[in-house]
Amino acid sequence: AEGGTLFLDEVGELAAGMQAKLLRVLQEREFEPVGGTRSIKADVRVIAATNRNLQEAVQGGRFRDDLYYRLNVVTVTTPPLRERREDIAVLAENFMEKMSQKCKVAKKKLSPQAQELLKQYDWPGNVRELENAIERAVVLGVAAEILPEDLPEAVLEYAGTGTPLDAKFLGAVKENKKQLVVQALEQANGYYVDAAKILGLHPNSLLRLIRNLGLKSAGKSGSAPGS
Repeated sequence: AEGGTLFLDEVGELAAGMQAKLLRVLQEREFEPVGGTRSIKADVRVIAATNRNLQEAVQGGRFRDDLYYRLNVVTVTTPPLRERREDIAVLAENFMEKMSQKCKVAKKKLSPQAQELLKQYDWPGNVRELENAIERAVVLGVAAEILPEDLPEAVLEYAGTGTPLDAKFLGAVKENKKQLVVQALEQANGYYVDAAKILGLHPNSLLRLIRNLGLKSAGKSGSAPGS
């Protein structure tokens, strides 16, 4: 990192001993590597991030005040996702692109209904929770679009007014997915790879879907001979 930028995430979680070591790096521009016996000079720019209120942590004795003032040169406050709902659709599109490549499936669109639910939800876990929700929807969804029923139950139950969707509706959606998977496996004579092709899913995504739906993992690996 010599001459570059060092990003420290969740700096508010550092133990007291690590806080002292970081302070030394910032003050004296040197450190001792693990297993080393001599100090090494380090010319780096440090960017630190945290979701904690470091001023309160300093007052409570959980964070060194001298380290806090060393870090607190320029402060950029990122508001929580619930305070910038206009960013949710853009972030969701980015995560869909990322997850589609990761799962090796065609990129899906976000249905207007699903997008509205995402915007209404308060996202206590912020961007990480949104990313996990999109990954789940990409993996479990069987349509070309991400639909409301593909979203986590927390989003469905507490988005907007907090009125839960009808349990019978959610149960019917889950049962419909089970039927689609079972039918695909029957058409493919139990071969996962062929069934995944029928559903337009990556085989690994189909296996995860089977587990999430609570279906018995009765199937054959690979493709049918000659396919």
